[in-house]
Amino acid sequence: MSEWTTYAALLRGINVGGHRKVPMAELRALLTELGHGDPRTYLQSGNAVFSAPPVPSERLAEALERAIAERFGFDVGCLVLSRPELRAAADRCPFPAAELDPAKLVVLFLDAPAAEHAAAGLDPASYAPDEFRLGEREIFAYFPDGMGRSRLGQVLSAPGRGHTATARNWRTVTRLLELMV
Repeated sequence: MSEWTTYAALLRGINVGGHRKVPMAELRALLTELGHGDPRTYLQSGNAVFSAPPVPSERLAEALERAIAERFGFDVGCLVLSRPELRAAADRCPFPAAELDPAKLVVLFLDAPAAEHAAAGLDPASYAPDEFRLGEREIFAYFPDGMGRSRLGQVLSAPGRGHTATARNWRTVTRLLELMV
């Protein structure tokens, strides 16, 4: 398996408030059935790490979305990133991550360029004290008072018709990178 690549799968909106349940043991089994190696999950919110032959991440995401729909009976948007893709996204973080609460620093991963997201046209000052910066296929946001009631959080969570976006706090991003070694 040395020529295989390590990937992270980020599932959008599962296991929230008892809805759209995807047990992590079943997600690992599903990844194995898809032919992926060494599947591991982190938390119950749809984070998985696995290995697979090097193919475009979008193909892996599409296959996982189809498999989840067949197994669980509902659609789940999935983003898949290779370790280099996730590392590059983390390296683009414009905020001083080491100095901030990792639960309040969030990366919104996108399936399209950040410049196409609705947030690209927003005036960042109108959402203070929350802050955001566009990346390449991600938007970085810092919520000093938490994301829960933030107006910015509501805007960012709407990826737009036909697109997938899913947010992970900095603690999850760094943990996924550790699991991908």
